[in-house]
Amino acid sequence: MQLPKEICQWIVKTISTEGFEIEPVSGGCINQAFKLTVAEGKNYFLKFNLSARPDMFKTEAQGLEALNQQVKAIAPRVIDHSEKALLLEYLSPGSPSNKYWQELGEKLALLHSQSFDVFGFHSDNYCGLTPQVNEFTKSGFKFFAKFRLEYQGKMAFDSGLISKKTIQNLELLASKLSNLIPNMPAVLIHGDLWLGNMSSTQNGAKIFDPACYFGWAEAELAMTCLFGGFDKIFYQSYQTHSEISTDWRERVPLYNLYHLLNHVNLFGGNYVRQVEDILRRYA
Repeated sequence: MQLPKEICQWIVKTISTEGFEIEPVSGGCINQAFKLTVAEGKNYFLKFNLSARPDMFKTEAQGLEALNQQVKAIAPRVIDHSEKALLLEYLSPGSPSNKYWQELGEKLALLHSQSFDVFGFHSDNYCGLTPQVNEFTKSGFKFFAKFRLEYQGKMAFDSGLISKKTIQNLELLASKLSNLIPNMPAVLIHGDLWLGNMSSTQNGAKIFDPACYFGWAEAELAMTCLFGGFDKIFYQSYQTHSEISTDWRERVPLYNLYHLLNHVNLFGGNYVRQVEDILRRYA
């Protein structure tokens, strides 16, 4: 397979190489991804999408850089980005082990160890293909209600994916979050942390494809449970190295409403029923 001419030209200019070889690798369902081996023998990870929104790779690069500023080398290092492509350091895959899960738990706890004064982020970004609004907000309850639950709910309702009753129940739930969720500080979170956005590498546990913002640590842990959960060693390690409440799992459905609504907007189908089930639980 050959890369599009504009992507080839950008690579040559970016890393000042005379030539390179490409090898397809796993990169998710949104973008095409490749391992690049340049003439000098160095490897890079490339992903591109000729249909990408102009700021998609820019905001992803900002998220990766924010993660690495908080915890050294928790994410791949950004080489460069354009409107259509993102170039990262290439990390050779490793084998998941107990040590990997323990390290991932420690790193995530360290990521969440510093608190911030506001919720949101320096710019809006994306959760998958869905725009994610990150307007700075003092209250975590208001932020999660307005820019996570209500934003996604309105999008689903306007598209005819959920009923008027469902959006009313969602708005009611959003109005009483402070009665259901303890007051917690904002921390930097990955924002879309599931098994497909993390990996064991020869350079240790890494996370990537972020949807970063300053939010609740419990919301981050809830996302890890959405598709079956991580190894128990991860949760034990995180609990040991953090101050997370021991009853955080009781609130998992509340936080995951955001991601389920996002999946309603992206895929529809069975996710609507899951949203309705959670809303009935808190009616």
